[in-house]
Amino acid sequence: MRMPDVIAFAGHQIHVCRYREAGTLLRWLGRDLREQVVLDVAGGDGYWAAQARRRGARAVSVDLARRKMLRGRLLRHAPALVEGDALRLPMLDGTVDKVMSICAIEHFDDGPAALREMARVLRPGGELVMSADCLSRRAAWPALFEAHRRRYHVQRTYTHGGLTELLDGCGLEVREHSYQFRGRAAERGYLSLSAHGGRFGFNAAAPLIPLVSLSDRREPNTRGSIVLLRARKRGA
Repeated sequence: MRMPDVIAFAGHQIHVCRYREAGTLLRWLGRDLREQVVLDVAGGDGYWAAQARRRGARAVSVDLARRKMLRGRLLRHAPALVEGDALRLPMLDGTVDKVMSICAIEHFDDGPAALREMARVLRPGGELVMSADCLSRRAAWPALFEAHRRRYHVQRTYTHGGLTELLDGCGLEVREHSYQFRGRAAERGYLSLSAHGGRFGFNAAAPLIPLVSLSDRREPNTRGSIVLLRARKRGA
């Protein structure tokens, strides 16, 4: 593995959230993506789109952060890296087989508009897999949530129900969903890491992944820090 790939692996995979979060979304995308166009919206350096390319996809990552994309060009399985706005995706209608978006929508000024764009570029029968900040118990720790909101420029949080309604209006039907960091202690830990963990707090907490996963299995799939959804565009 080359050094850019080692650095990207450490930043993306050794992470208390992203390892399970992105892993679930990639599982929903499927292991064989040959001949499929996969778009990662707000994909940063393109690392997760590169994982789709490793599975045979014609992968594209769209983001506004040019510096991240310059790093992403050095990845072994680098996807096509396109500088563009999630609210005005530089893709034609119905030209994408699958769209992926990992904890990005909560940072957008207009999340519903971004969802409409994702739906627009999907072909009928195409799938969207995405995650978003939910933070269902944020009212219990307002100071922690405010620190998280400021640090990561969170504009809005989303629940499974809220996203289902928005996606329905875009012509997409939610087929599956999952919450992560479901328990009260897990959710407070997530917010504490975000507020006080420093730049590498989530990475340093990676050894806690098995404990969080076990805790999630014991809690109902009705609330948590992060919500994940898989939806299909109608009209196939």
